Amino acid sequence: MHVLVTGGAGFIGGHIAEQLAAGGHDVTILDKFVPYYDLGIKDHNVEAVREAAAANGGSCTLVRDTLTDAELVDDLVANIDVVYHQAAQAGVRKSVEEPAKVNRYNVDGTVNVLEASRKHDIQRVVASSSSVYGKPEYLPYDEDHPTTPVSPYGVSKLATEQYARVYNEIYGLPTVSLRYFTVYGPRMRPNMAMTNFVSRCLHGEPPIIYGTGEQTRDFTYVEDVRRVNEQLLTDNSADGEIINIGSTDNIDIQTLAEVIRDEIDPSLNMVYDDPREGDAEHTHADISKANDLLDYEPTVNIREGVRKFIEWYRENLDWYDPLVRQS
Repeated sequence: MHVLVTGGAGFIGGHIAEQLAAGGHDVTILDKFVPYYDLGIKDHNVEAVREAAAANGGSCTLVRDTLTDAELVDDLVANIDVVYHQAAQAGVRKSVEEPAKVNRYNVDGTVNVLEASRKHDIQRVVASSSSVYGKPEYLPYDEDHPTTPVSPYGVSKLATEQYARVYNEIYGLPTVSLRYFTVYGPRMRPNMAMTNFVSRCLHGEPPIIYGTGEQTRDFTYVEDVRRVNEQLLTDNSADGEIINIGSTDNIDIQTLAEVIRDEIDPSLNMVYDDPREGDAEHTHADISKANDLLDYEPTVNIREGVRKFIEWYRENLDWYDPLVRQS
């Protein structure tokens, strides 16, 4: 099959594209290469997809352009079977600074993808959203929990999710919206809590915790995200649905920092700073719907995942670690 992965040079999009290329599919990546973080990481993501394609009889085509160009998106989608829409203007804190920019890329760009997909009878559009729940009325979040996002980023992602739902209901376009819960793993964005903890500990510096450390997160290993997205290439069980994709490992940030510190250098102490604006206090996914519809079960617990990520980090320190790159 021929698939389009928007944002395919990013972390999650790159892993999805690599998984599909490893399955022998032809993959087109559309990515603007916005320098929100070091673009060398995006180059490595694309190279991983190319290597997987070359080893398994598929192909990888990179288009460095933007979702906001409706004509370009239409031209690309015309030759595609399935779309994985992963592109977004990332960053909760960045969205607080530039809400209009986030809306333009996330909402307008998504409508371009959906409209082109409707026009060309795409078999399925698999989109992703996160940060849509906001302040919890109860935990864990199920898909019926009220959506009250606490950042412009979250608002934009909720809008894109609802557009996908409407395109399914009104036009019959097969769409699936996956709500990811703090995905982590090799080649993840370097400005996340986990990467900051690992980098500082590897350089003999204490982890910095923003806030009290009592904030809790589900951490979902990227291999589980890859697997469920590959399944949706041909599985129509979830068409028209909004589904949580998380883990069973809810952990507070203090404990996460301690787990990472203890794996690398137990002698280090913690450092605390002011909480960051726009961050949700708690996230915790009810994944029973994903289990019912897709037999989804997370396979990597947080401690195993942290060990795997630290091992990968050490092996790729020279190009991935920001402190090494700057030296």
